[in-house]
Amino acid sequence: MSAASGFLSNLVLAVFWALASGRITVGTLFVGLAAGFATLLVTRRAIGATAYTTKARQATVLLFVFIRELVEANLRLAYDVVTPAHHMRPAIVAIPLDARSDFEITLLANLITLTPGTLTLHVSADRSVLYIHSVYTPDADLLRRTIKEGLERRILELTR
Repeated sequence: MSAASGFLSNLVLAVFWALASGRITVGTLFVGLAAGFATLLVTRRAIGATAYTTKARQATVLLFVFIRELVEANLRLAYDVVTPAHHMRPAIVAIPLDARSDFEITLLANLITLTPGTLTLHVSADRSVLYIHSVYTPDADLLRRTIKEGLERRILELTR
């Protein structure tokens, strides 16, 4: 079973859950999605839903990695605003990309831009380098490693 058909199975289970509960609301559909996913997770080997459950787990990991980056960046910015000292070390950093597809590059660029204190500036013509502006860059190599081992690696795990 492919990831798409696993997702479709999960949606069907969610609709059946909502119908069985007697009310179709956002809440019952959400609970149905969770119950359907749990069912697919338990029976994944028997019905062949391993691709879907694996991709769902990887998407969840990517979401939590992004949320962690978002919270850390917001706390760093808030600390800089409320303290009298100036902690900013702005820099433009070139990040070599392992991501190759338009979707992978766009998702990475958007997640970087959504994180406070960073902004995607440009993708090289051959799509091998992403240029970003970071407000807090004490070490460009550390920033590169953080992005490559964090967001980019999780995106590649999800999309490949």
